[in-house]
Amino acid sequence: MEKQKRLLSVDALRGFDMLLISGGGGALIHLKGATGLAWVDWVSDQLHHPAWNGFTFYDFIFPLFLFTAGIALSYSLTSGLNRGLDKKTLYKKAFRRMIVLVILGIWDKNIPLNIFDPGNIRYGTVLGRIGLATFITTLLYLNFSSKQRLYWVAGMLIAYCAMLFLIPVPGYGAGDLSFEGNLVGWFDRTFMPGRLLQKTYDENALLTQIPAHCLTVLGAFAGDIIRTNKTDYQKLGRLSVMGIIGIGLGLLWSIFFPINKHLWSSSFILLTGGMAFLFLALFYWVIDVLGYRKWAFFFKVIGMNSLVIYLGMRFIDFNYSSKLLFEGWYMHLDDKWHPSMNSLGALILVWLLLYFLYRKKIFIKI
Repeated sequence: MEKQKRLLSVDALRGFDMLLISGGGGALIHLKGATGLAWVDWVSDQLHHPAWNGFTFYDFIFPLFLFTAGIALSYSLTSGLNRGLDKKTLYKKAFRRMIVLVILGIWDKNIPLNIFDPGNIRYGTVLGRIGLATFITTLLYLNFSSKQRLYWVAGMLIAYCAMLFLIPVPGYGAGDLSFEGNLVGWFDRTFMPGRLLQKTYDENALLTQIPAHCLTVLGAFAGDIIRTNKTDYQKLGRLSVMGIIGIGLGLLWSIFFPINKHLWSSSFILLTGGMAFLFLALFYWVIDVLGYRKWAFFFKVIGMNSLVIYLGMRFIDFNYSSKLLFEGWYMHLDDKWHPSMNSLGALILVWLLLYFLYRKKIFIKI
């Protein structure tokens, strides 16, 4: 029963996260300037990444996914151990999953993929980062206690901060956190093969993997909290405390090390990790403690096939299909509403596809 409760909360939370990628965000973005309402424009602005330092809600999407991957990992690894699988077998499964995700990530970000021009292939990807983070977390989870893994997180974030502030970059010196002079960019230009997303660096390349995987480790810690035999409100208390501590430390650290999604700064990791704990607490409280479960079905359908919709948005033009199917309805509205209505139509099509897969019990997992 505990597993069933966990799955609904986590799948709904993951679905909420993926909603912003699968069309929900587009509908809100296109509302900017259309309503004349300041708060609507503010919400729309939250769905764009800052140019450099700073934070918007859109910065939270990828960290939250890494966090939920850690929650699921806590359950899958524990289940594997309970079934009698040895560590070597679990290592192999995690390694194979990492390799598949790295390959899918490279394919996704380089379509059409020209394998004969490796210098122009982008190797740092979202899926690759997820694969690496879950593999590293598997190694830590199977060899260290929950408390020891928190020490690992603290050590990695402190070490990453020290590297960026103490290691000099040729031509810029140590501690330069500008777009041009930061250590991450120099490291990527020097050691990362292929094409870099931002030309001078790539936020999903090598060095930023150090802090990024900490979110998955924290997610596994959250999974351990939910799996305990404590009462529901004791679990909520621990999740909430972890969330408040994370946000507090992140904001405090940001005085010295600015919140920056591009650099995956240590303050950014703690802020988003703390937010993830609180979002998990909210979903767990509403769905599993209070028992309001029906509303979560909409998000669950999305969350149970997150890989399908992530890659599907690359290969299927839902916006074009929405225009073909729904333009005859929204064309009678003022032109300013058309982009938002079309994005909403695309979201409906995305959800219906995922609902079809859900009804057929087709769930693509690696």
